[in-house]
Amino acid sequence: MNATMRRVVIGATAVSMALSIAACGKAGDDKDSGSGSSSSGDKSIGLLLPDSVTTRYEKFDKPYFDAKVKALCADCKLEYANAAADPAKQAQQVSSMVTKGVKVIVISAQDSAAIKSSIQSAVDKGVKVVAYDRLAQGPVSAYVSFDNVKVGELQGQALLDALGAKATPKAKVVMINGDDADPNAAQFKEGAHKVLDGKVDIAYEQSGLWKDTVAAQKMSAAITQLGAKNIAGVYSANDGMAGGIANTLKGAKIGNIPLTGQDAELAAIQRIVAGTQSATIMKTYKVEAETAAQIAVNLLNGKDIKSLAPTTLTSGSGDKVPSQLLTPVSVTKANIKDTVIKDGFYTAADICTAQYAAACKAAGIQ
Repeated sequence: MNATMRRVVIGATAVSMALSIAACGKAGDDKDSGSGSSSSGDKSIGLLLPDSVTTRYEKFDKPYFDAKVKALCADCKLEYANAAADPAKQAQQVSSMVTKGVKVIVISAQDSAAIKSSIQSAVDKGVKVVAYDRLAQGPVSAYVSFDNVKVGELQGQALLDALGAKATPKAKVVMINGDDADPNAAQFKEGAHKVLDGKVDIAYEQSGLWKDTVAAQKMSAAITQLGAKNIAGVYSANDGMAGGIANTLKGAKIGNIPLTGQDAELAAIQRIVAGTQSATIMKTYKVEAETAAQIAVNLLNGKDIKSLAPTTLTSGSGDKVPSQLLTPVSVTKANIKDTVIKDGFYTAADICTAQYAAACKAAGIQ
C-alpha cells in the first residue's frame, strides 16, 4: 500500500471511529418517500443536492446519507430535493424546507454566493445549516468535504505523469475548469496550477461549467486556436466534462492524449481502461455522507460536533466554519483494483462490460 493510500485508510478509519463513538439511537425501519419518512416534525433533517447530472449525488451521496441518518435517529424525518443545476430553484427548496419545519438542512450549494441570503433566512428562523461538499456562504454550522486543493494537485500530477517525457515548459495543455459559482472549482484550479505552472504551457484555459456539452465546445475552440497536433494533454476538472472532451478529441481524430477527471464515475473508469482518459480522482463518498449525517443528527440533538469538524475554514462571506476535510485518491489504470473496486464503488463486472472486456483483461482487472 503506497503512502497516499495509507493516509486515506487512516483518515477514513479515524472518521469512522468518531462516527461510531458519537452514534446515538439505532436503525429504524422507516421508509424514505422523498418528502418524509416519519411523522416526527421535531426531528426533521433535509438534504439539498445541486444537480442530477453528476452521477455521484444520486448514486452515492443521498443513499449513504439517508442510511446513516436512519441508523442514528430512527424517528427522524428525512426531506430531500435536487436543484437540477438551478440556483433559484435551490433557494426555493431551502424556503420550502424551512416552511415544512426542517430543523437541520444539509446543502451542497449550486451557487455558494447566491444561496447566502437563503441560508441566513433559515438560520434566523432557528434552522441549523451544514455545507456539504461545497462551502456555502452565510452562517453555516459546519462543512464536510475533501481537501479540494489536494484534488487539483493530484489531477495536475496525474497529467504530468501521463505526459512523461513530453511534460516540458513548451508542451501545450488545455485546461477546462469547473463552474466559477462553485468554490470547489477555484480550489481544484489552484491546486492544479501549483503543480502544472512552469512545467507545461497552459495554452488555453476556460470554464466548462461542469457540463459535458460546454466542455466539448471549449475543447473544439482550443483545437481551432492551437491546432490538433499541438495539444499535448488536457486537464478536465471532472469526469462529466472529460466525457465531452474525449468525444471531441475522438471527432478531431486526435489520439489518446493525457486527459484528467474527477469523481470516479463508471464511464470515466471505463475510459481509463480503454485508454481515452488517463486518471480520475476517487473520493470516499460514504465517509463524507456519513460524517455529514452524524453532524446533522448531533446538531438536531444539541450535541457537540468538534470531533467531527476539527478544522476551521473561512468561507467566501468571511464566516469561520468548523470543517472536516477528507483525503482524495488518484485513480489510474494501474490501481483500479486497489481503489474503486476494493472500496466497493464498482465490481469488475460493472466495469468490464462486453465493450471493455478485452481492455480489462489486458489491464488485469477481470
